[in-house]
Amino acid sequence: MQTYTRQQLALRNGQDKPEIWIAYQGIIYDVTASRLWKNGKHYEHWAGQDLTEELVDAPHTEKVFRRFSAIGKLV
Repeated sequence: MQTYTRQQLALRNGQDKPEIWIAYQGIIYDVTASRLWKNGKHYEHWAGQDLTEELVDAPHTEKVFRRFSAIGKLV
């Protein structure tokens, strides 16, 4: 699996590049096709960053990430 830095992830925020990526527990997921991540925002969460700590209080479990393709590892 390819590795990406936080700076590379930050560019995939739905604004700077067309891809919309998020990271969770060291894995980067492509959420570009999700209507819930339109324009790089999902409720109070922004794409292009590691959401591990933010998702502790989320109303869903980590199983939600099974819907998306894991495209790399965050280093």
